[in-house]
Amino acid sequence: QVQLVESGGGLVQAGGSLRLSCAASGQIISTVGMGWFRQAPGKEREFVAAISWSTAAAFYADSVKGRFTISGENAKNTVFLQMNSLKPEDTAVYYCAAKRRAGSYYFTTSYDNWGQGTQVTVSS
Repeated sequence: QVQLVESGGGLVQAGGSLRLSCAASGQIISTVGMGWFRQAPGKEREFVAAISWSTAAAFYADSVKGRFTISGENAKNTVFLQMNSLKPEDTAVYYCAAKRRAGSYYFTTSYDNWGQGTQVTVSS
């Protein structure tokens, strides 16, 4: 039974920073990459960032480029999301996900395991 656990969410003022963490709980799993998605109330879950272990490539949504940085350690099933210059529109539940097969890093359907999410709230 694979479990991914996110942490690091919280309440910050606009312009502030947060660092989210995600790791597999209880076991190490084989992945080709990991990603971060977010979902605001009444909205669809959207892509934020992802990292490919094989190519070391990072992918970002246009809305977060230049502000967020993804990093991780494949051997430890860990992934981080450093979020700087936060805006109120970044407010959402953030989910990490593990990609264990081929497919686009931008789509939720490419990922096999998901965490429960961590709340990020950015005040004006």
